[in-house]
Amino acid sequence: MVITMFYPPMLMQYAIDNVPFDDKNYRTQLKLDGIRLLVSNGNKIKLYSKNQDVTNRFPELHNPPISKGTIIDSELISTDERGHPDFEACLARFNSLKDKNKIHVCAFDILFYRGDNVMHLPLERRLELLEKELRDTEYYSRARCFEGSAIQLFGIVKSSGLEGIVLKRSDSRYLSSRSPCEPGTKGKRSWNWQKVINYSVTHDVLITGFSKRDFQWLIGKVERGIIRPLGTIELGVTAKARKMVWPKLQSSIIKENKDFVYVEPRISCTIKHRGYYKSGLMRLPVLEEIHL
Repeated sequence: MVITMFYPPMLMQYAIDNVPFDDKNYRTQLKLDGIRLLVSNGNKIKLYSKNQDVTNRFPELHNPPISKGTIIDSELISTDERGHPDFEACLARFNSLKDKNKIHVCAFDILFYRGDNVMHLPLERRLELLEKELRDTEYYSRARCFEGSAIQLFGIVKSSGLEGIVLKRSDSRYLSSRSPCEPGTKGKRSWNWQKVINYSVTHDVLITGFSKRDFQWLIGKVERGIIRPLGTIELGVTAKARKMVWPKLQSSIIKENKDFVYVEPRISCTIKHRGYYKSGLMRLPVLEEIHL
């Protein structure tokens, strides 16, 4: 019998105003743009995303360089020609064994060390155990901590087009459940771990419609005289924002289908996002400001 060894991964808060800070009590790492992955070497190798057992999806990861009784927390990534994490490539490989994108596990924490639960230990000590336990291989490596200014590092991240940074208190415990549970159990979020995201900001984005089923808006942007669709937006669209634009949306309806109502593009807004998918759609757009 295979014993489930899933512990909900610890979650981060967004840093206040998404601004990095320098504090000698925090360790800084790159935020890698991939998929969260727990690797467990119990009575059998098991791989877990936040929501499910994904062991069978990644046969190339079935020989992790960790001892029996060890569980590591990591990010599963795939890199582009520049060596930067490529989320779309990683997602494609996640969804298909036939996909040719190469994947790699970048470990940044350790929950169990050779049978001992070490989640109660401070981060500084857990990182020492991770370094002792995991050697770099073709498919596995350790995330490194950066010395010096987190503010300066974030500047480098922005100029390089990387996803962001994470700041973790050196004395922070790993917050999870006391015993194994079913994959998909929500993790605990803590201010001891904070993330700063390298958002892009786009102005003059037009609202071109709204969903009949939920609170999503269709968005687009004028390029060469036509409106290029950018997808849908829901994050940041508060009840106040919906109430503000509703009269204007109602008065500008031009057509509809079973899913969306389309409107004349009379309302523009400013949106922050994590770049664009290869399809041209915005990735994780967040409403920042409405211009009526």
